[in-house]
Amino acid sequence: MGRPGQADRAGDAGRDGMKAARKAKAPASFIATPDLSCVDWEQRIRNGDSLMPKGLRLDLARAQRARSIFDLLRLPDVSGQPTFGEAGGDWFKDLVAAVFGSWDGTHRSVNEFFCLVPKKNSKTTNSAGIMVTAMIVSDRPNAEFILVAPTQQVAEVAFSQALGMVECDDALRKMCHIKDYKKTITFRPNGSSLKIKSFDPSVLTGTKPAGVLLDELHVIAEHANADRVLGQLRGGLISSPEAFMITITTQSERVPVGVFRQELLKARKVRDGAARLKLLPLLYEFPPAMVKSGAWREPKNWGMVNPNRGRSITVTRLEEDFASAVSSGEEEVRRWASQHLNIEIGLALHSDHWVGAKYWRKSAGTHDLATLIEQADVLVVGIDGGGLDDMLALTVCGRTGDSKWLTWSKAWFHEIALERNKDAIAIYRDFEADGDLVIVKMIGDDVEQVGDVVEQVMVSGKLWKVGIDQAAIGGIIDELIGRGLRGPEDKDCQIVGIPQGWRLTAAIRTCERKLAEGSMETACQPLTRWCAENARVEPRGNAIIITKQASGSGKIDPLMATFNAVELMSRNPSSSKKYQMMFVGGT
Repeated sequence: MGRPGQADRAGDAGRDGMKAARKAKAPASFIATPDLSCVDWEQRIRNGDSLMPKGLRLDLARAQRARSIFDLLRLPDVSGQPTFGEAGGDWFKDLVAAVFGSWDGTHRSVNEFFCLVPKKNSKTTNSAGIMVTAMIVSDRPNAEFILVAPTQQVAEVAFSQALGMVECDDALRKMCHIKDYKKTITFRPNGSSLKIKSFDPSVLTGTKPAGVLLDELHVIAEHANADRVLGQLRGGLISSPEAFMITITTQSERVPVGVFRQELLKARKVRDGAARLKLLPLLYEFPPAMVKSGAWREPKNWGMVNPNRGRSITVTRLEEDFASAVSSGEEEVRRWASQHLNIEIGLALHSDHWVGAKYWRKSAGTHDLATLIEQADVLVVGIDGGGLDDMLALTVCGRTGDSKWLTWSKAWFHEIALERNKDAIAIYRDFEADGDLVIVKMIGDDVEQVGDVVEQVMVSGKLWKVGIDQAAIGGIIDELIGRGLRGPEDKDCQIVGIPQGWRLTAAIRTCERKLAEGSMETACQPLTRWCAENARVEPRGNAIIITKQASGSGKIDPLMATFNAVELMSRNPSSSKKYQMMFVGGT
């Protein structure tokens, strides 16, 4: 049923507000970058207080006008079709006010908005509402606004919500021109349009919108060209001084990667006062202490990160879903927690996971390779992999005077492997940015760089042996022989073998125990943490094996290099100050 008059009031409010805004002058606070930090966010989220930063400066007239129009829009798929004013959450209305109030008609004090909120908090419906509002209040004639969904299915839902808001009122429907087949709504009074698009680089490239809303960035980030397209969207916004970008997303079901990880870290830096940007962060996540202690598992705390509780979601419903997740195992609990409580997944453990992965994050130290070499009394090296579809990986393991083991790893990947693993390009690029993964263009560069690292360890005078998988590429042996190492043909061969497959069981078990008891400290490297997560165990009688095939598309070469190094260190080498180079391989 239509409700005549609603759209007329919205249109009148928009036109009156535009006239008043044109007469206003921009205060200095709109020109300068504001302080958008919220350093007391932990206390605020515990108390259920607003997370809007105190340093936010708004054109109150524009903020109120936009919020009033948003409040008039109706929820098309809710019984009785109440308005946002009646059924919407104040947390999102504050975001609406911030988006439109940060533009004063001349300058925009905030260009981007990043909202991290769990599922079932009316994200898609709210997103459609705020973009319909943008279309109505636009100062710029014929402005284009885009709501970008991660998939075609989500795009369909977003468009149906926006279309439903228009069709809920006869007058508003008359003021809009709807092109269903193009997922476009045009507001006739100012010619502005809202387009709903799924994430497709061929469609989004080259657009110059006045406003963009990205829905579920963590899914969009898995696209191979996500970073490039996001950069082009930002470039298109530059031509319009009033342009904005809103990101509304849930936490990732896996370890954050690519542009999602980059944008989340940037938003956290602004919130914590470590960066000053025209970016407003609105992050509904638990304080780190509550995550570490496991307090996030208690239902009494779930309301902290679900701002739309009591409306689109209830704690009672969450409890029911949580019980179902618990019955399915720890993996499902972690996935559920990432989506409904914004718990960032560090290790998505599976029923066949390698048990040592549970302790990998806790074992992370602060050492780099130079520090490891300096602190250790004796060093060993393990090497694994090297095929065009695999990483070539190296791990240095050192034993200190107090018998603690320290490890550090590095890996190399050929560009050919990127083409064969397109679904994981974003995470490989993250590891490359960290400095733990080198992507080489020329075949052979990786082998030469492995030799450089081995030589760096060798000149310390603390190297005992180096372990290499016998199935690895022959170029590694040639490279190291070329650096003066004795090959298999010599009586005092420096290249010998460590058994692989099920015969690595002892090294795997040793690594597990030392990680659990805290006597083995890994370098703080996302790459090795990811590899530990990827490891899958296959029983072989009383033994176990961890293979690349069992780990699926995830790579484990740095972990296997670590096992080779652990096998060597398990032989309890004595400290030495002279060069003792032995290559240990396996079959």
